[in-house]
Amino acid sequence: MSLPDGVQRRPFDGEDVLATEGQPVYGEPAADGWRKWDARRSKLGAMLKTGMDTGLAGGETVLYLGAAAGTTVSHVADFAGATYAVEFAARPARDLLDAAEPRGNLFPLLKDARKPETYAHVVEPVDVLIQDVATRGQAKVALANRQFLGDEGRLLLAVKARSEDVARDPDEVFDEVLETLRDGYEVLETRSLKPFHEDHLGVVATPRTDGQ
Repeated sequence: MSLPDGVQRRPFDGEDVLATEGQPVYGEPAADGWRKWDARRSKLGAMLKTGMDTGLAGGETVLYLGAAAGTTVSHVADFAGATYAVEFAARPARDLLDAAEPRGNLFPLLKDARKPETYAHVVEPVDVLIQDVATRGQAKVALANRQFLGDEGRLLLAVKARSEDVARDPDEVFDEVLETLRDGYEVLETRSLKPFHEDHLGVVATPRTDGQ
């Protein structure tokens, strides 16, 4: 699995880890202009670290759902093109503004990812939809935002089992989420994000084009 242009494995504390070139955001170590991308703090980082074929090449236009304070989306903006970052909660969105300040291609949106109609007038068609939202109905959120993806686009989804149902077996939850997701997407790959994130499933999918 190759990394996108703008993402490298570089040495930090004696270990080769993922890194992007940009201004630090959350106190992460940095050296020679490169900042450590900690897979334990980032579901997308874990997807890359575990070798999932995300389809990312670098330079893509991105819609990121669940941007929080900008930990992951700031790394994405370091190697991507225009990056729209949707966050619902006001407090982390303030930190997200700080992460965006030195990045002219990162556009924070204080919006609810479950209501894409509220930002459809702002977001252009994108190459990649990245979703990391802690809410019940994660597949439905991905389906509602499918409208922004081109036919050859990629959905990179981190499914959080405990956000769907804290009491159920995570594998049962994942099966149910994937079944719903297939209403609008062809699932290309799935992989557990252990040991970086417990009870999370990484999903790579592309929009269905068979009229679904």
